[in-house]
Amino acid sequence: MPRGKIILEDARFNLTIERLCHQLIERYGDFSKACIIGIQPRGVLLSDRIVFRLKKILKVSQLRYGKLDITFYRDDFRTRDKPLTANTTELDFLIEGKEVILIDDVLYTGRTIQAALTAIQHYGRPANVELLTLIDRRFNRHLPIASDYTGLTIDALDEAYVKVEWRESAGQDRVLLYAEK
Repeated sequence: MPRGKIILEDARFNLTIERLCHQLIERYGDFSKACIIGIQPRGVLLSDRIVFRLKKILKVSQLRYGKLDITFYRDDFRTRDKPLTANTTELDFLIEGKEVILIDDVLYTGRTIQAALTAIQHYGRPANVELLTLIDRRFNRHLPIASDYTGLTIDALDEAYVKVEWRESAGQDRVLLYAEK
C-alpha cells in the first residue's frame, strides 16, 4: 500500500497521456516542422510514452525526438552535497527554426525548464518552444514559466511532494502526493 495519496491511477493516467497526444496533434499535425525533446531523466519516461502513442495514432515510424540532459545547466548543480551523475543527451538533429515541444513529468519551481531552455540553445535557435508536463504544481513557482499542455494541475504546498510512478519501473502507472518529502 502506498504511503501517499493516489491522485492519478492507471486508467486515468493513460487517458491523460492520450489526451495530451491529441492536443499535440491538433497543434502540430504531422510534426513535419516540430520536434519533441524529453528532459532527462524523468521527462524522458513521459516523452517516450508520448512519442510511442503519437507514432501509433499518426501511423508513422519516425518522429524527430531527442533526450536532453540538463545536469550542468542547473543553477544549483554546484550546491549539491554529492557529485552529480549526468545522463546522456541524444539530439541527432538541429532545432534551428523548429517548433520544439519540451517534455517533463512535473513542473514545480520552473528551474528545470529554465536549465532546459538554456541547454537547447546549443542545438540552434528554435522558432518556438512549448512545454508539456504530466503534473503542474501551481504553487511555489520561482520563475515565470507555465505549461502549455498539462495532464493534471495540483495545488500542493511546498512541504508536499509529488511522485510519478511508471509501469516500467514501479509496476504500475500512478501519481502520488506525499505530505512531506
